[in-house]
Amino acid sequence: MSAVPRSYNPFAEDDEEDAAAAGRGGGGEADRQRYLQQEVLRRSAASADSTARSLSLLYESERIGVAASEELVRQGEALKRTEQMVDKMDQDLKTSQRHINSIKSVWGGLVNYFKAKPPESKPEQNGAPDYYANSRLKEAMMSSKEQESKYQESHPNLRKLDNSDNDFSKADFVSSVQRDDSYPKNQQLRAYHQKIDTNLDEMSSGLSRLKNLALGLQTEIEEQDDMLDRLTRKVETLDINIKNTDKRVRQL
Repeated sequence: MSAVPRSYNPFAEDDEEDAAAAGRGGGGEADRQRYLQQEVLRRSAASADSTARSLSLLYESERIGVAASEELVRQGEALKRTEQMVDKMDQDLKTSQRHINSIKSVWGGLVNYFKAKPPESKPEQNGAPDYYANSRLKEAMMSSKEQESKYQESHPNLRKLDNSDNDFSKADFVSSVQRDDSYPKNQQLRAYHQKIDTNLDEMSSGLSRLKNLALGLQTEIEEQDDMLDRLTRKVETLDINIKNTDKRVRQL
């Protein structure tokens, strides 16, 4: 019967098996860590691309808003010209009525002679009429136009929804990222987070400008509605005066 050494540990074999198993599983754990890192980077890249596309759509919406504002201002100018023409027609019609009174009788001529002459209308200008959009719309349009050049400088491919410039693996971009403890230590992941925050800040500013454009458009539309109502009343009055003048001419 062999004696068992006093230093013998009956659980040593189990410990050796556990250590071997841990060694075999070490490679799997490392692979899992690499997979998680790649997944985080992939999701961060997708988020950065998503904010870039949203910023592009916001930029296009702002461009459309500015174009609509400019078209509305041109419509206001056309309404102003129309109102000036109606006023001139009304002035000419009053002059024609004075001549008709002179033709009808001598007494009418004497009345017209002593009657105060109607104020002469200002000569029509060849340039653009004196029409100005409301101050809120003008300020919103100026702000959006100022930002247009900045958009194109910082996002040259933004209109094409091209996110090729979002290659954060480039060394020059990564090196330009500011050091901030609030961002991850990984340079590539830090660059993604930095870009997402920048896009979100620009989106916030763009939404504020879009809101100002919408409020300015609303004010301008309300003012032009009042102008249309005023022009409609003038046209109706002018139509009645034209009919009365035509009737008086037929009675001569």
